[in-house]
Amino acid sequence: MSALGAGAAARSQGAAAGPSAPTGPRPNGVAVANRAATPQPNRDNPADADRREAEPRPLGNEDEAPREAAEAEGGAIPPHRPVAPLPPILLGPNVVPIDLNTALRLAGVQNPELLLARQRVVEGVALRQLAAAQFLPSANGGFNYDTHTGVLQQSNGNILSVNRSAVYVGAGANAVAAGTVSIPGVVLSGNVSEAIFGYLVSRQVVREREFTAAAVRNDVFLRVTLAYSELLRAEGRYAIAQQNREEAARIARLTADYAAIGEGRQADANRAASELAEREAALRRAEGDVVTASARLASLLNLDPSIRLHPTDQWVVPHPIVPDPIPLGELIAIAMLQHPALAERRTVIREALLALEGAKLLPFSPTLLIGFSAGGLGGGSNLVRPVFGGFGGRTDFDAIAYWSLRNLGVGNAALINLGKAQVQLSRFQELEVLNRIRAEVAAAYAQTHARFAQIASTEQAVRSGISAFVEDYERVRARAREEQERRVLPIELLNSFRLLARARDNYLDAIVDYNEAHFSLYVALGQPPANVLARPVPTEGIEPSEPRLRLSLKQKTHPT
Repeated sequence: MSALGAGAAARSQGAAAGPSAPTGPRPNGVAVANRAATPQPNRDNPADADRREAEPRPLGNEDEAPREAAEAEGGAIPPHRPVAPLPPILLGPNVVPIDLNTALRLAGVQNPELLLARQRVVEGVALRQLAAAQFLPSANGGFNYDTHTGVLQQSNGNILSVNRSAVYVGAGANAVAAGTVSIPGVVLSGNVSEAIFGYLVSRQVVREREFTAAAVRNDVFLRVTLAYSELLRAEGRYAIAQQNREEAARIARLTADYAAIGEGRQADANRAASELAEREAALRRAEGDVVTASARLASLLNLDPSIRLHPTDQWVVPHPIVPDPIPLGELIAIAMLQHPALAERRTVIREALLALEGAKLLPFSPTLLIGFSAGGLGGGSNLVRPVFGGFGGRTDFDAIAYWSLRNLGVGNAALINLGKAQVQLSRFQELEVLNRIRAEVAAAYAQTHARFAQIASTEQAVRSGISAFVEDYERVRARAREEQERRVLPIELLNSFRLLARARDNYLDAIVDYNEAHFSLYVALGQPPANVLARPVPTEGIEPSEPRLRLSLKQKTHPT
């Protein structure tokens, strides 16, 4: 498993170790269960402790206000009833838990695209072995039987009528009359330049396919990671939709109760009921998105899409991978050195250069044919008795070398021009891949910083939305005469609720998008090892903790 799998696996368990996040306050997480988009304060931070003191308290029993008002006014409201959850229609109880580490491991052994890329490497190794084997001779063993009846022409032009026969058995075959063994027992043949450069090119083909497999692996792992993140997003949205639906039900029940006792308008109750219906529809959509995201992840893992995958992560939290202090120019330089797609293009260029060099040397490279045969030969004719006899051993050795101008040299010139064109094509393709990778790094770098800034903004929006919603909710519940001036209209409560619901979704999206941007940046860099990304911890402007502690104690001991 690659570094992406190892690093992401540790982070999927909620570990906080790893490269530091971009400069700024560390954002909090989003639960993938109840209270899905409520920012979680850091318990070790005194500022967050003060913030917890100032946070609005949870919603109380909203039925008590209209009930007490009804008893004071002599009215009647429906009896107390808790908010019942909306049962799912697509999400069954049978789920298969999965984390990012498991997903990446499954993708590494079951993804068809990745398996195909690896098998192409095996094919390339076999082709390289075949190219290397061209330097070894071939061995042939067999026999032949030849018989002739009729006339033959001798070398001096004389026509001779003869009936003859011959048989040969041993290393080689097709030994007839006074000629050599046409199929040698041990034979080495071929063009020297084609054999040498064919082997050198085959080595580059193997390296090219290895880099291609690495690029495919990175792409598959990135898609699996993004699919897992989208599953987390879908689960988070479903949890948020459940919470929004529950709060909308409380608002609808509160306004309906007030309308029933004459303390509120029926139009407000209808408006709240409409909002509740919309939230229930949103919950159904979120439920369908969970099933869809699970099926997409299962497809990448080559699993049955009917299997319901459920992430084990309890919180959606920011997971920075690439340290922020590394400038964009340095990141692009790292990608140029580490990205397997660029390494593949460079290998293709070397492959084309070797093929061009072989084409240039081809007219000066001899074609060799070296053969050796040994066996037994026997036979006879009607002119030499016996007709079939005279068996004895024979050996033959042949060595042939010749030089060729293919198609009177025109074919050789065409091969050279073809090699030059392939070199230029390979260089242009390398430039195209280089520009694409640089653009991917720059885009992912910008996305990480933009999403990080959005996390802080959306987190503050959620906190403000909670405060406004609780305050408006409490004012709507105001029932005594002296509290009339503090009342707000139910439409204002609905507006606060909608803003809070939207802020929750935006907060979740900001965190998931931030994580996806970091994963995309890491893959765009070519998944470099950790030591390439390691940077010293910045200490400029940071005072040691011990002197600060002494100063604090001194101020407490000697107040001014």
